[in-house]
Formats: sequence, C-alpha cells, structure tokens
Amino acid sequence: MSKKILIVTDDAGESFEILYAVYRFREAGYTPVIAATKKKRLNGVIHDFYPGWNTYIEKPGYLIEADIAISKVKAKDYAGMVLIGGRAPEFLRHEKSLVKLVKEFHKGGKGLFAICHGIQVLIAAGLCEGRKLTCYCNVRLEVELAGGKWVNKESVVDGQFITAQTWESHADFYRDIFNYLEA
Repeated sequence: MSKKILIVTDDAGESFEILYAVYRFREAGYTPVIAATKKKRLNGVIHDFYPGWNTYIEKPGYLIEADIAISKVKAKDYAGMVLIGGRAPEFLRHEKSLVKLVKEFHKGGKGLFAICHGIQVLIAAGLCEGRKLTCYCNVRLEVELAGGKWVNKESVVDGQFITAQTWESHADFYRDIFNYLEA
C-alpha cells in the first residue's frame, strides 16, 4: 500500500486541520501531499468557538503551500484522502475533477477521511446515502438530506469512510484513521 496521503483543501481551509494532518502523517511515516485547485500558496483560516456566539468565528490563518493541483492527482498513488474543513469545501464541492477523484478513491477501496465541512465534498460525490457519518453539527442537515445518518460523536467509522466533527476531534479522528491504514 502507498504511504502517500492526499490532503485536499484550498483558500479558506482550516489552518489547524491542515497543519495537524501534515505533521501527524509525517510523524507516522506517511508522505502527506496537499492538493488544491492550483499549486500555489493557500490562505488558511482559523475557526474558533467564542463565548456568546452561536457558531464559530473566523480569522485569517497560516499561509500554506499546495504541493499539487487536484487535476494532476492520480488516485493509484495514494492510500487515502483527507478532506479538510473550513470554508474551502463550499467551492471545492463544485470542482468536477475533485468529485471524480473522490469517486475513484471510493471505487478503489481507498480511505476517505473528512473533517468538519469536508463532508460537503463526499455529499457532492453522492457517497453518503446509507452511511453513518459525522461532521460539524451545523452541516448535519446536508448529510441527512443526502441520505446519511448523522452520528453525534467526535469520529465515526463506516468502512472506508472516517468522518470527524471539528479540529477538537483530532485525537479520535486520527486514532481511527491510523487503525484503518494499519489494518
């Protein structure tokens, strides 16, 4: 099995989720590769929870280099794909080359790992029907409308799909991911 992991994000991707994924996979001996619509410097964001707010707040985050354009990625080269949250999935879900790539990963039995709003890309690919999934709580309606069952847990495993709620879920999410990859 390949030791490369594709991390999919773009401008407005959640900085902590991107950087945590990069360093956690490196630590475990995998080669993380950041893919975006273009190979460029990405503008990350920081989402945090603030007292008195009903949802998260957003601040500018880190500048992070994309290693490859999504259109250049070949599924056969990777063991799995991480779909990062933030606002990037709002527009990435309309990227036809990404939707096609997600379907190739699915067909090839490769791991599909989504955190927070990253689930929106799995929904766009039509892969949620009949699955148990989680995501940021305010995206759960999209999961349910796509035929998925939203589970209120930090991380949920359903076959090759591993989903998590937010960056606060990292410990459970990555424990599940590595259990899957090392099985």
